[in-house]
Amino acid sequence: MLESLELSPFWMGVLGSAGAGACTALGAAGVFAIQRLSPKLEDMLLSAAAGIMLAASFFSLILPGLELANARLGNEVYGALVVIAGVMLGAIGLWLLHEHLPHEHFVMGREGPDQVELKRIWLFIIAITLHNLPEGMAVGVGFATGDPGNGAGLAIGIGMQNIPEGLAVAVSLLAIGYTRTAACGWGALTGAAEPLGGLIGAAAGSLAELALPAVLGAAAGAMLYIISDEIIPETHRRGFQTPATFALMTGMVVMMFLDTTLG
Repeated sequence: MLESLELSPFWMGVLGSAGAGACTALGAAGVFAIQRLSPKLEDMLLSAAAGIMLAASFFSLILPGLELANARLGNEVYGALVVIAGVMLGAIGLWLLHEHLPHEHFVMGREGPDQVELKRIWLFIIAITLHNLPEGMAVGVGFATGDPGNGAGLAIGIGMQNIPEGLAVAVSLLAIGYTRTAACGWGALTGAAEPLGGLIGAAAGSLAELALPAVLGAAAGAMLYIISDEIIPETHRRGFQTPATFALMTGMVVMMFLDTTLG
């Protein structure tokens, strides 16, 4: 659809990430129909989202990055090193943000500088924003490769995983005393980081075409950091690690199928 409008890869990236971010609002709206999520279902939904991110990191970001790097450098070793550097820089960048921005997780609690006192709502919003920014970047750079199918697969996959994430945020806010309207509004707002990330990713890919393999790697590294450091530990702390693991695998194969059929 986006391709038929003859948009540039930059604008396809921006619009694709905006669409993925809007799915967060769709999920958050579920708070009007659901009183609460069971801990088991919450862990499974978040794990499925992690599985989608995991597959997207490899099939839609790292592998295309390696192909581009090899084609442009003419050397598989140099191409791999460029993408590896991007992956590590993306992970380090997210780690630095986590170290210096106060935020709070649903299970593990508060992280970041202890001296900063913020209301829980802002801690939750910062945490989800840290998750959504690299996801938006991934969609932006996915379209920047010039392959609309790759970008569309990323946008659809990340949009799908944003639905349970938006619902989890809204239901958690409802549980700590927010009204349904406020919980839905704040949950939807957390998706606003994705268009920003898409803008950054699309601009980086368009303005620095030679650096695109590294940018693809950086988006993947940021998401891999989130999966390993945040989502998996959170979903394995309440005794539901087995269903959470299979939910992650389900999300991974769904995203793999999307990438194969749309790419």
